[in-house]
Amino acid sequence: MSISKYESSVKIVNSPVEAVYNTLSDLTNIERVKDRIPADKIKDIKFDRDSCSLKVAPVGEIKFIICDREENKTVKFTAEKSPLPVFVWIQMLPVTSTTSKIRVTCHMELNMFLRGMVGNKIKDGVEKIAETLAAINY
Repeated sequence: MSISKYESSVKIVNSPVEAVYNTLSDLTNIERVKDRIPADKIKDIKFDRDSCSLKVAPVGEIKFIICDREENKTVKFTAEKSPLPVFVWIQMLPVTSTTSKIRVTCHMELNMFLRGMVGNKIKDGVEKIAETLAAINY
């Protein structure tokens, strides 16, 4: 197995990088966008300051835990209860004093067979996460 990397495109956010970081580094702030998550794919989402747990069909329950915060730059997650090792990074950069940009990156350990089966779905999911994060009113 090898690590596969999936990156979203860069998204512009109409908020200063400090506001984006302060929101994303405390996951209780993300609860307000819960209604934008497709209920047919993800269920039972729970947030606390440092983690988010959810049920994904057909995988089951996965818990993402913040493993690293770099102020105004990145929030990094690792997955617990996942059938495969997964790491997710949200990178942010200032553009102006009132706008910033973000990118979501997912590192996942997949063999060639699984990469062929789910690679495009993971890429699409990473892109949708970035789109949702870019649309938040920070």
